[in-house]
Amino acid sequence: MKFHKDMLLLYAVTDRKWTGRQTLYEQIEDALKGGATMIQLREKDLPESRLVAEAEKIKELCHSYHVPLIINDNVKAALLSGADGVHVGKEDMAVSDIRKIVPEDFIIGATAKTTEQAKKAEQGGADYLGVGAVFPSPTKQDAIRITRDQLKEICSAVSVPAVAIGGITRQNIEELAGGKMAGAAVVSGIFSAQDIQKETALLKKKIQEVLNL
Repeated sequence: MKFHKDMLLLYAVTDRKWTGRQTLYEQIEDALKGGATMIQLREKDLPESRLVAEAEKIKELCHSYHVPLIINDNVKAALLSGADGVHVGKEDMAVSDIRKIVPEDFIIGATAKTTEQAKKAEQGGADYLGVGAVFPSPTKQDAIRITRDQLKEICSAVSVPAVAIGGITRQNIEELAGGKMAGAAVVSGIFSAQDIQKETALLKKKIQEVLNL
């Protein structure tokens, strides 16, 4: 699936901790029904064979909504499952090395907390950046925080689009107005909601307002 920056508007990142009455698959479908524009499957603890099998099913679901599926960290699983791309942090495989071994239209996202990291990822061939954490994050409590001005500085330093990430909810997204991001990557703000479809739709509308779309 060819990447374009509109895919970053509302980037839903999974976290299995909120499954219970729903499966992760059902939660993702609700997010897609609500208007999520990209899905990242983040599974730190699944064996690779299970991750690949799950990603194959979720990819088909995402594609039925014309939405790309990105795999967190694991390039091999992304390629084996036929996912649309991978998102990596600075501790993972370098973007430039990934670009050498993947198909031309394979989407690569990279985390950037500084302008230097952002420029390096862009030069290596990243399609987009994830910039944060912009708020305290319940999923990454030790994440380094950045201010709105730092977000704006990083987004302005590169030509590839970026999403803000880290503790973003419908209630605080307005604080990022003017941050120059293309959208928001959201974990608990979507998947911890009682009604995921409704919350996703409301959050998407709020993001569009903040970005003046």
